[in-house]
Amino acid sequence: MLPALALLTLASAWAVSFSLFWLFALIPFALLLLLGIFDVLQPKRSILRNFPVLGHARFMMEYIRPEVQQYFIETNTDGRPFDRDTRTVIYERAKGIHGEAAFGTELDVEASGYEFLQHSMSPRQPSPGQPRVLVGGPDCKHPYEMALLNVSAMSFGALSANAILALNKGAKAGGFAHDTGEGGISPYHREGGADLVWEIGSGYFGARTADGNFDPEKFRDKAADPQVKCVELKLSQGAKPGLGGVLPGAKVTRQIADIRGVPEGVTCISPPAHKVFSTPRELVLFIAKMRELADGKPTGFKLCVGSRREFLAVCKAMLAEDVTPDFIVVDGSEGGTGAAPLEFEDNVGTPLTQGLLTVHNALVGVGLRDRIRIGVSGKVARGTDIVKRIAQGADYTNAARAMMMAVGCIQAQKCHTNHCPVGVTTQDPKRYRALDVPDKAVRVQRFQAATVSEAQQLIAAMGLSGPQDLRPELVQRRVSQRKTSTYAELYHYLEPGELLGDPVQGWELDWQYADPDTFRPVGLKEG
Repeated sequence: MLPALALLTLASAWAVSFSLFWLFALIPFALLLLLGIFDVLQPKRSILRNFPVLGHARFMMEYIRPEVQQYFIETNTDGRPFDRDTRTVIYERAKGIHGEAAFGTELDVEASGYEFLQHSMSPRQPSPGQPRVLVGGPDCKHPYEMALLNVSAMSFGALSANAILALNKGAKAGGFAHDTGEGGISPYHREGGADLVWEIGSGYFGARTADGNFDPEKFRDKAADPQVKCVELKLSQGAKPGLGGVLPGAKVTRQIADIRGVPEGVTCISPPAHKVFSTPRELVLFIAKMRELADGKPTGFKLCVGSRREFLAVCKAMLAEDVTPDFIVVDGSEGGTGAAPLEFEDNVGTPLTQGLLTVHNALVGVGLRDRIRIGVSGKVARGTDIVKRIAQGADYTNAARAMMMAVGCIQAQKCHTNHCPVGVTTQDPKRYRALDVPDKAVRVQRFQAATVSEAQQLIAAMGLSGPQDLRPELVQRRVSQRKTSTYAELYHYLEPGELLGDPVQGWELDWQYADPDTFRPVGLKEG
């Protein structure tokens, strides 16, 4: 009797186990069946109606495509916006690792567009320390010594609190400037104690009335902060010139809303145009007003160059009013940002080389270059970039994305989603708490110091005593398989005051029709 009962018990247990097994095994099939039915009935995606369940593989592959492209497909030199070699150099310098490579260059030195520096048969020893550029024209009371490489404009809001704090602490340790971006001066810009370039955009954040106009008293109070060394008016930026700025509502936290003076959780938009000026003359006079409100601190503006005629109109306004900015920052269209329409990123604005040459030549041509320093930003990441830009006509450089990489950015290109995987461009505390401020601040300082040091070594290899000796004839560009030309040969560099006499061919119409009392993007002046 007992053996039979035991067998019956075992059989029952086996039957229950077998039933549970099939029950759990059928659950996935049931879920897939439900998913398939939903796919067939839903009206939005044709691929899922025709290929239920299997069609989801297409969306999964599309989702991971950027990572697969970056890590498994692209070569060391063809990645965009920054190739793997450049990213590796930034990471290694930030970590204090020697950025050396073996077995020669991977670049095609015979390809059109390849650029190289002319070294000397009598090279020098690099100069010690960080070179400085004195920023401050005749109307400036408090000139500032700018480093060759600084943190470019990136706002708190676009970047996380920890990212801003790491950049600021790194800038303080390295003795270089930190541009606040147009989002205003946050507590994280102050805590590290770095020198600040306070940028004001068309939203006037931090110096704004309730209805969005410029507030002179708020501006005066904040500009008086001894940590603020320069003030800058943003006219446009490289990735979206003429569009204004956009901070998605998901990133507009209570703290950001308080700093900017805008509603919490609502997409924050800087209008395309400024309210404080509508003509070149009014722009120049407003720069003078900003400098007066800032008690004579260096004052300038930033732009991505569009029409050469418009910039010449600004130059005419400078001459007419005898007012000049202390500095101008030229942003190239290859510059980056957290959020911009693809059409603007790809098709609007002047690339940095042409924009820089336009501004430099125009200021030389009207005899004002010695009063105004030129900074540049737009894919500045290596010592070579610093040397090339100064040789082309700049005085100093700024970097944004390279500094982000020093903080830990992996070029995931999710800046606008609030889902940055490394906590650099997000306001999600669960994500940005992973960014260790003390460690990343040291990396920022190391990256800047190593990059400037590399630029100094390159300058010494060219037989020069310092950045002030760089000239356009020292940079070569391959224009065809059989020919290379220097920048001095590729572009005509104006002589001081040349536009005030008989403008050189190619400039005469732009100079003739440039009007200090109107911005005209195209066409000739009537009459």
